[in-house]
Amino acid sequence: MKMAVIGGGSTYTPELIDGIARSSKLAVDEVVLADPAADRLDLVGGVSRRMLAREGRSGITLRTTTDLDDAVTDAEVVLIQLRVGGQEARRGDETFPLACGCVGQETTGAGGLAKALRTVPVVLDVADRVRRLAAPGAWIVDFTNPVGIVTRALLDAGHRAVGLCNVAIGFQRWFAQLLDVAPERVQLDHLGLNHLSWERAVLLDGVDVLPTLLAEHAEDIADRIELPVGVVRQLGTVPSYYLRYFYAHDLVVREELTEPPRAEKVAEIERQLLKLYADPELNTKPELLTQRGGAFYSEAALDLVTSLLSDTGDVQIVDIRNQGTLPFLPDDAVIETPARITASGAVALPAAPVDPLYAGLIAHTAAYEELAVEAAVLGGEDRVFKALLAHPLIGQIEQAQALTQNLIADNKGYLAWV
Repeated sequence: MKMAVIGGGSTYTPELIDGIARSSKLAVDEVVLADPAADRLDLVGGVSRRMLAREGRSGITLRTTTDLDDAVTDAEVVLIQLRVGGQEARRGDETFPLACGCVGQETTGAGGLAKALRTVPVVLDVADRVRRLAAPGAWIVDFTNPVGIVTRALLDAGHRAVGLCNVAIGFQRWFAQLLDVAPERVQLDHLGLNHLSWERAVLLDGVDVLPTLLAEHAEDIADRIELPVGVVRQLGTVPSYYLRYFYAHDLVVREELTEPPRAEKVAEIERQLLKLYADPELNTKPELLTQRGGAFYSEAALDLVTSLLSDTGDVQIVDIRNQGTLPFLPDDAVIETPARITASGAVALPAAPVDPLYAGLIAHTAAYEELAVEAAVLGGEDRVFKALLAHPLIGQIEQAQALTQNLIADNKGYLAWV
């Protein structure tokens, strides 16, 4: 089986290769890392080959290419992990909204829309090549943020795609650690959209132990998601850490105005990682990689790929069409939900009724995401403005107008319609 990794020059990639090297379930014999940055590819490809050799995986060929068509030809799985514009563009996403008093973040708010506008056309171009050149029935697994918007664009265009995020698996692994049990014994009642989600239940062998976790570890949970412990207890759920941008918006803006953007820290981590990857003796993923983000990325990606190809029928948390799962959303909205994974794709498990506290914000954000896809696919200043006006973190004419101008000015090199 051939797997193509688009954005293979990412410093994330050795995390994925480590998972492939250690996996006994995934029958992959060729991995192709594709990226326009040949210098990064050389470094990432080198350490990746050494990692495979260290684990004795001589049966897996790993090669690198800057040619997208070469990468996807005959691939059965194409994993997309792009960052259009790199950390410099991310720095803009995290800073230009602040001038309007809005949160600066790379996956939500105006920064998230900017990233979507840069990213969706590139991903759709990749997907069109997959449709023409990949193996019949090939799957696209999208790990590219903003995952919900990108996945919706792929599905709207008729591609065979599933979106994936590491938030849920990160919580699952952490809850298992708190409970001192094997992770496979823990399942989550995960509700919402990508980067807008809550854990409503933590099932240990089918029994909800979330009340116990909140009683015994509320302060640890609050610290992890950076919200007040009293609010965590009051909600009785565990919001993802991205909910802080909604629940503590003004506090986050004040913090961001006094701190360097995270893009600067990540860029420095990437520089250090690439230096490490250049060491011909390095054949394991370095500890520094844990600071890059993307914890459990390889496990989530490989579990999904294995299930899609092997028709396992197990349950994983993925980004897919709503199709009636949340009755207050249109069927074509993309939600993040537990789903049964088979060779035919992912089918959402039935969801319990949703409290209006969550349903309102989910519906509001899903409506924004619909407009964001339209703006990313069709372009145009008016569409950008409408998407920003619809976003629950913006929603005011003056801010939406100013953000529209700032976003376009900051990203004009990436927007074909400007």
